[in-house]
Order: sequence, then structure tokens, then C-alpha cells
Amino acid sequence: MSILVVGLSHRSAPVAVLERAAVAGDDLVKLLHAVRASPNVAEAAIVSTCNRVEIYAVVGKFHGGVSAISELLALHSGVPMDDLSRHLYVHYEERAVQHAFAVACGLESMVVGEGQILGQIRQAFRLAQEEGTLGRDLHDVLQQSLRVGKRAHHETGIDKAGASLVSVGLDVAVRHLGPLGGVRALVVGAGSMSSLAAATLSRAGAREVVVANRTPARAARLAESLDVPSRAVGLAELDAALAEADLVVSCTGAAGLVITAEQLAARGIGADGRRRFLLDLALPHDVDRSVRNLPGVGLAGLDDLRTAQEAAEAIGPEAVEAVRRIVCTEVEAFLSAARAAAVAPTVVALRSKAAEVVEAELTRLSGRVPEMDVRARKEIEQTVRRVVDKLLHAPTVKVKELAAAPGGDSYADALRELFDLDPKAPEAVARADMGDAEVREGAAWDPNPDCAEADCVSPASAPGREAMSEAMSDAMSEPPADGVNVETVNAQAASVRAVSARDAVPAHEGDEA
Repeated sequence: MSILVVGLSHRSAPVAVLERAAVAGDDLVKLLHAVRASPNVAEAAIVSTCNRVEIYAVVGKFHGGVSAISELLALHSGVPMDDLSRHLYVHYEERAVQHAFAVACGLESMVVGEGQILGQIRQAFRLAQEEGTLGRDLHDVLQQSLRVGKRAHHETGIDKAGASLVSVGLDVAVRHLGPLGGVRALVVGAGSMSSLAAATLSRAGAREVVVANRTPARAARLAESLDVPSRAVGLAELDAALAEADLVVSCTGAAGLVITAEQLAARGIGADGRRRFLLDLALPHDVDRSVRNLPGVGLAGLDDLRTAQEAAEAIGPEAVEAVRRIVCTEVEAFLSAARAAAVAPTVVALRSKAAEVVEAELTRLSGRVPEMDVRARKEIEQTVRRVVDKLLHAPTVKVKELAAAPGGDSYADALRELFDLDPKAPEAVARADMGDAEVREGAAWDPNPDCAEADCVSPASAPGREAMSEAMSDAMSEPPADGVNVETVNAQAASVRAVSARDAVPAHEGDEA
């Protein structure tokens, strides 16, 4: 199974196409389940923002996965495949991991370095968990991307290299209205983007900020959090609030237009001699493009902010380069850890097989020489186990070292071939490990993706791989003086046999055991 990313963003598609392709709410959930139900897909998550729609998946076949995901995205977005395909980009395996990390750091954002993408990835993470489409591999990639993004913002000046999308939009508003101090502002919506806009206007010293939202309680909470005079209104009072406002920032999840030219004209806007500016940060658009035709009314949408961002990208090239170096370092560390973890089941399966052989021969010896005293039997047992352990120690340590390099999985294949291991044994070890992790953690994967906000664990120690890391450590450690720990290895062997027997019952392809 390999990581695959299929998507489109402001870099690959015009805003008109992004607007048509955007999926949210129930449609997003339906698309998520449709992707996961595809025969070639084992796991799925969707990052959907105002300037990107990306599907992250774990697939068994590259071409089958790309075709299925592209067709589903076209179907659920309503964009014909011929129109959509020319704007899609695809990243696979290592490139997919690199892309995920770069996105989390803000390198792929319309406003380079903006931090909102971390929250948007976190939302995609949670939704996939809640809907049961997230598995171990995507969990690790998305969890690590959050940690990498957080690191980039802490260690570099990427935040200064590019302000938030809201700040870039408000800079355009300043060119139309002048300084924001003293303006009457209206914020339509109460989500994360609207909250950021309201807070920015508050810091800029707006005379008043009015928050309009479908849910009055949310609007009231946002208004109460501001340091300037503010109040909340329902959407039924939107027309009156529009007439009073100098600056309108709109970012809702509505499927259609929220503000139209006719609506503004009916309130005398454009005929009263006042200058007004509307900043539309929604996708699909909230504001009718034709409001630009009203005298004194300016409008900027996501497509208009491209030019402003081209200038912003020239700021802080050192910070951007520093983030790129972090991404490269983190990608290599993540892939090395993943390759090392992938060989662990083979090592454990090998040691389990060796332990079974030792036990079988010792049992046979007891049958042939029943008169052997206890002390002699114990010495023989320790000697045999010590010999086996020392013989296996060098190849298992070496295979770990080799597995960390690109193409390292071939060494695990060679180990399985040389020692004639049952092909299902390593898979059984991995599934037994996951079962143990579920018992310890209460779930297969950590339900809280917010560790990106604190000291996040490394990929190798992520939930669901803890036991595998322990097994790897045991398998690769220096051989003990008394040889291998028979109880530990026998327990591992029992897990292999138990899970192998369980795997004899057919399961739905892609399901985690």
C-alpha cells in the first residue's frame, strides 16, 4: 500500500474551477466514503479549503487509485472530467509525503506561510477519524505533517514572510478605503476565517465591528471577544447592516450568493456617495461579482488576491528556504523510520520461527534422552538458544540498517526468502501488534491530532507502532548472556500463529484487523 494525493489548488486551477470543485458539509462526507469504498483504496482523507481540494489516500495500485479518485471528484463536484483533469495534480509515495508536509508548512498556500492550513488539515484528520476512513498509514502522515508545520512556524520567520489571507485582503481594502482605524466593519459568518478577520479589524482600531451569522449565538460569542465596540445580528438584519458598513468581509459556507448587487442598490449603496469595499473570502463566492458596477464600491475575491500575493512572496525568501530545508529533513526522517518499521515484522517472524525450531528440538531431545538431569537440560537449552540468538543477531541488525535506505524493503524480502518464512507471518505479526496497541491505547490510533500543538512523538513511536518499535528494539538489541528470552519469543510466535489462523477467514479488502 502506498500514499497517493490527487487534488487541485490555486496553483493548478483558476478560482472559477476551484469554486465549482469545492466540496463541503454532507457532500464532503459522501465523497470521503465514496473514495474509501473504491476497490483500490484502503484509507482516505480530504483537505478542502478556499483554495484547494486534495484527496489523500492509501492505495494498492497507482493507476487504479488515480482513475477512481479523479472520477469520484468529478462526480461529486459536478465538474466534467474533461474540464477537471487538466487542472489535477498527482503525488505518489515519497512525493506525496513531501507534498503533505509542504502544505502543512504553508509553502503551497496562496499566502505563503499562513497558519490557517494547520487547522484545516486538523479538521480533515478529525473528519476522517470520525467517519472511519483513516488508517494507520494516513494517520502517521497527517499527524506528522501537523508536527512539521508547527515546527516550521516556530523555528523560522515563515509567518512574517506571508501574512494570512485575511491580512492580504485587508491590505487591498486599505488601498480603496484608506486606514482601517475608524471604519464601520461588517463580518458575515462566524467561522475561523471570519473570526480572524474580526480580530484583525479589532486590532486595527475599527470604529465598530458587526458580526452577522445564521446562528446568533456564535455571532454573539465572536462579537463579545473583540476589543472594539461590536454587536451580533442575524442574517435577517443583514440588509440594514450592509447599509451602515464601510467594509464588508464575507466568508460563509453558503451554496449560493449571500450579497447581490440588487440587494445593495435597494439600500441606496452606490448612490449615496460613500466609498465601500467588500472582501469575499468564500468559496463558492458569497458576493455577486457585479457589485463592482456600483459607484464607489470595490470588491476583491480570492482570484483578485493572486496579484497581491505575488508581491508578498518576495518578502522573506530566507524564511521560505529555511522551511524547505525543514521539509526535506523531516521527509527523509519520516521515510527512514517508516522503512525501518516495515522490516520489523519480518525480523520478529524470523525470531519466532527460530524459537519454534529450538523448542521442537529440545522437546525431541527430552524424548530421546529422558534420563537427562535438570541441570544438564538447562545448560543445553541455554547453549542452543545462545547459539541461535548470536547467529540471528548480525543479519537482523544489518537488515535494520539497510532497510532505512531507499529500496530497503528488498532486504526484508531477501530475509524472508533465505529463511523460508511463511509470507503471511510478517503480516500476522503486524496485525498482532496493532491488536495489542488497540488494547493499550483504547483505539487503533490516537484520537487527538492536537499533539502538533505540543511535543509530538516521532513517526516510529506513533500510536499503533509502539509495540512494533519495542519488538524491533528487542529483536535488534545485543544478545543477552543467557541467549534469547524464550518467553518473549514464544509469546511472539503465539501471536503469529493466532493471527495467521484468524486471517484464514476472508476479510474485506483494505480493512484493518
